[in-house]
Amino acid sequence: MDRDFMRLLDSRWEQGLFLCVGLDPGYEKIPQSVRSSSVEETFLTFNKAIIDATKDIVCAFKPNPAFYEAQGIEGWKALQSTVDYIHAVAPDVPVILDAKRGDIGNTNVDYAKMAFDNFGADAITVQPYAGGEALEPFLDRSDKGVFVLVRTSNGGAREFQDLEIGGKKLYEIVSGATVGWNKNGNVGVVVGTTYPKEIGEVRAIVGDMPILMPGVGAQGGDLEESVRLGKNSKGKGFIINVSRAVIFASQKDDFAEAARAKSQELHSAIQKAL
Repeated sequence: MDRDFMRLLDSRWEQGLFLCVGLDPGYEKIPQSVRSSSVEETFLTFNKAIIDATKDIVCAFKPNPAFYEAQGIEGWKALQSTVDYIHAVAPDVPVILDAKRGDIGNTNVDYAKMAFDNFGADAITVQPYAGGEALEPFLDRSDKGVFVLVRTSNGGAREFQDLEIGGKKLYEIVSGATVGWNKNGNVGVVVGTTYPKEIGEVRAIVGDMPILMPGVGAQGGDLEESVRLGKNSKGKGFIINVSRAVIFASQKDDFAEAARAKSQELHSAIQKAL
């Protein structure tokens, strides 16, 4: 299948699907009944169940490599197998690798190969600090999505992101830069739902570009306000990511059913907010 991130994502939006499930399996939280002596098998069994339970409700899946890297080579294998499984059973659902990469351009060439060519991710999150020139290895991949961190969901985000330069806050300046980087129409931004006012400000700067919005659930983000302020002029253009509140909705044997129920609840809340 010829995979183009924005085409895949827009197709999901057309179906009214805006929820992204973060596949971030902490080994200690996985139900005992799923665990085996193999971390790779444990992660993959758990992820498969979550994917099967939610694949018709989501606009994307978003694994964060940190949870896999922490488990060594078995974790890396589980990440690869997870992406392969999504492509096999939900080929119309894009995969966003939440790697937050960002280095000098020479290094980013290999980061892009890792994400897109080896793991088969459809999009990646990146750090803007090294500037647009350094991000070109990602930006030049016109069939892949590139989500630039603009206003992160953590409490300490204000330390740098709210700094004022020439009358504008840093996250506003970065937002404006992403518009210039969007020559291939494949750039989006990341703004946490823990800062809904800033979502509206960023939307006004980036126009109809996609906004990936983490923070609903365990971090206490405001879903309703985020949807209201984050949708674009077409009533689309946003991705609500939820990880822990979905995948660990239950730590018992009914974890997959609980994940589906939570996803349906969030989907309904998004529709209501629209």
